[in-house]
Amino acid sequence: MAGFENIEKLTDQIESEKAETADQIEAFRIKYLGTKNVIKPLFAEIRNVANESKKAYGQALNVLKQKAEEKYESLKAAQEDQSAADVKSKIDLTLPPAEKYEGSRHPVSIVMGRMIDIFEKIGFVVEEEREVEDDWHNFTAMNTPADHPARDMQDTFYLKDSTTNLLRTHTSSVQARVMERQEPPIRIIAPGRVYRNETISARSHCQFHQVEGLYIDKDVSFADMKQTLLYFAREMYGPDTKIRLRPSYFPFTEPSAEMDVWMGTETETTKRLTKGTGWLEVLGCGMVDPEVLKNCNIDPDVYTGFAFGIGIERSAMQKYDISDIRLFFENDVRFLRQFGSVV
Repeated sequence: MAGFENIEKLTDQIESEKAETADQIEAFRIKYLGTKNVIKPLFAEIRNVANESKKAYGQALNVLKQKAEEKYESLKAAQEDQSAADVKSKIDLTLPPAEKYEGSRHPVSIVMGRMIDIFEKIGFVVEEEREVEDDWHNFTAMNTPADHPARDMQDTFYLKDSTTNLLRTHTSSVQARVMERQEPPIRIIAPGRVYRNETISARSHCQFHQVEGLYIDKDVSFADMKQTLLYFAREMYGPDTKIRLRPSYFPFTEPSAEMDVWMGTETETTKRLTKGTGWLEVLGCGMVDPEVLKNCNIDPDVYTGFAFGIGIERSAMQKYDISDIRLFFENDVRFLRQFGSVV
C-alpha cells in the first residue's frame, strides 16, 4: 500500500539523516517535527486506508514520529557534546586562575551586631519572632486598634486575600508576644527586618531593619530610659557623645520622645546628615503605655517600663558615609567588598 510505503521511505530518510551544525539540526527539526513537517500529510491519508489496516497504519505513523523525535534529540546531544569539547580544547591551562574574593559581612549585619553587643552587656536578651504577623500582635496589642489614626503612620503589606495577616511593620510585635508569655521583669531587644509600603528612594525603602528594646519591672522610670540610651549612644558613637530627647508621639508609649545625637557641623558629611542642625535623629522611645501592659496581661499598677526602636540602616549610613539606602539591598559585590576587613 502506498501509505505504508511512504512511512518506510521516511523512516529510511530519518535514519540516514546527518546533521552536525546547529543550523543543520534546526533544519532537521523543521522538516520532520515542525508545523508543516513532511509526516503530517501521512496522517491525512488514513481516510484512504482500508478499515482493517487503519489501526496498523496509525501505529506505524506514531512510531515514525517517535523515531523523528529520538533522532532529533540524539543529533542535538551530539552537537552539544562536540561544542563542549571544542570549548574545552580552547582552554589555556597556562593562564593564571581567576581572582577569588573572601566573603564579607553586610554593613547592616555589622551595625546590628554592634548594637546587640552593647545592650547584651547591660543585661538585655535577644528575642526573635516571625516576620509574617497577625493584626493583633502588630497593631491592636500595641494600642493601635482598627480605627486608630496612628495606623495611617504605617502603610502595611497585607497578605493576599487576608485582612489579618501581614508583614510586620515593626519588631514591636516581638515585644507583644514576649509580654504575653513571660512575667516581668522583662529586659529584651528584638532585632529584625520589617516592611512598610513606602516609596523607594535614596532615604527610604520598603524593607529595613530595627533593633527594638523593652524593659519592664517595678519602679522603672523615664530617667532609667534616658541613662540606658545615653550609655548606648556613647558606646556606639564615642565616649563624649551628647544626646537630646524631643517630645514625640507613638501609640504604644506615653510619654514618647525622639533621641538625637550631636554630630556637629564641621564637615560637609555631618552638615548633610543633620540637615545643617548638627543633630542626627537615631531612635524613638518612651514609657510603655499602660494600655499596652493591660493588653498583654501585665498589671500597670504594679509594673512600668520603657521601650525604644533604632533604625539600623540610618546608623549604618552615618557610620560608613553611605548616601543611598538602596545600596544595602542591591547585592552589588563592588559595594559589599568594601566591608571585607570591617569588624
